[in-house]
Amino acid sequence: MKSWRGLTVVLLLASASSVAGQIPIGEYAARRAALAARIGDGVVVAFGGREPVRHWPPFYQLPAFRYLTGFLESDAAFVLATRGGSVTSTLFLARPDARTALYNGERVTPEKVSRDLGLSARYTDELPAFVDSLLATGLPLYSVADFQANEYSASDSLTAGRAFVRRLQTRRPGLRVREINQLVDEQRAKKSEAELSLLTTAIEISSRAHEAAMRAIRPGIRENEIQAVMEAEYRKLGADSPGYSSIVGSGPNSTVLHYPAGTREAMSGEVILMDVAAYYDGYTADITRTVPVDPTFSAGQREVYEIVLEAQKAAEAVIRAGVPRRVPTAAANAVLWAGLERLGLIESADATFDPPPGLCPGDDGPCPQWYLYVYHGFFHGIGLDVHDPTHFGAVAPYRYQPGDVFTIEPGIYVRENVFDGLPDTRRNRRLIERTRDAALEYRNIGVRIEDNYVLTPEGLVRLSDVPREIADIEALRTRPISQ
Repeated sequence: MKSWRGLTVVLLLASASSVAGQIPIGEYAARRAALAARIGDGVVVAFGGREPVRHWPPFYQLPAFRYLTGFLESDAAFVLATRGGSVTSTLFLARPDARTALYNGERVTPEKVSRDLGLSARYTDELPAFVDSLLATGLPLYSVADFQANEYSASDSLTAGRAFVRRLQTRRPGLRVREINQLVDEQRAKKSEAELSLLTTAIEISSRAHEAAMRAIRPGIRENEIQAVMEAEYRKLGADSPGYSSIVGSGPNSTVLHYPAGTREAMSGEVILMDVAAYYDGYTADITRTVPVDPTFSAGQREVYEIVLEAQKAAEAVIRAGVPRRVPTAAANAVLWAGLERLGLIESADATFDPPPGLCPGDDGPCPQWYLYVYHGFFHGIGLDVHDPTHFGAVAPYRYQPGDVFTIEPGIYVRENVFDGLPDTRRNRRLIERTRDAALEYRNIGVRIEDNYVLTPEGLVRLSDVPREIADIEALRTRPISQ
């Protein structure tokens, strides 16, 4: 596996201008042309994000809309019409309002959009009549639904875009509408050179923030203090915001997958799990490190950490173009399961337990014992969203391909209450009897190691260079902050 420093993309954070690395206007036009070619004749309607009702978090454009338009203001829509090879693209903007401008500043004008983005532009109060006129010519309707991430696509049915489509169908009985987010995802899966440049910058900034936190950690520090150190560092380096809600968990909180940074004080003898990354010019990194509160790892912390790191490296070793996700998953799992057995946390890799309802996905029968400590996936894409489309995920050919940018993030989580709620069965009583001492010895140790990668035609490249070897982490932890 190559180092990210071997990429042709060169990071010069110190000298980067405010427009460095932005996606070229021609690339947005090429994306729209590619989408038009795939649908043939038709009308595509897409809505951007709405202005937040509360002013926190601030407005950020929805990924699919940004991908197609590059437009960053709220309450916008976009229409692409294609017929017989002729393609027109029109952006619809919120009409300027003198009162709103006092609070949020002046809105961009259609003239500026045409000048800066090369798109025809109108105001959104003209959108219904504009779309009706296109549909009157017999063109079919396609929509790019306005949800933030695919995880919420099914439940997020009250969006402005979906409401607009329902109104169209009410006025036009029999109108058939096809959502084409999957087509956009298929285009988004392969990252361009410009996208990779932005992602590499986000990852570099996030890496430096993790190092700043490692050097600041000490007994008594609060989780939200660590969050503040990291967010201050990457804001100083030019990031726009967190890429997602910062996860900082100390002690027992390290075993909660999405624990938001709280006020708990980290204590000597514990670990701190930090899943924190920066959002830079539309693109987000996703990096996790787990470190001891003390300057060095304890024996138990070291044992768990080394298993997780070995699992990450095992996955790295088998990823190449054409490989399905199950191959690196199996490689990482083999290491994790053997490690759990070696620590005495499970009886064997194929031993089972009787779960309470809902604990194990997709099965009400016996569940593998390893699931008590390993219960999330290890791979996902990053890009405009922290869970971005990839070729090995929900996009054909469902195998790793050059241009995929993604994370590898194995983890082991030894919860203090790991046996609570288990049904009183003979199988479970045997499990508890045989593994209770190990669960007590390693309790409240949650370890996740997450790095960011790009698959190139030449092979896998690790983009994040935060220390991950125990010796390197301990060396950084003991270096004076002034250095």
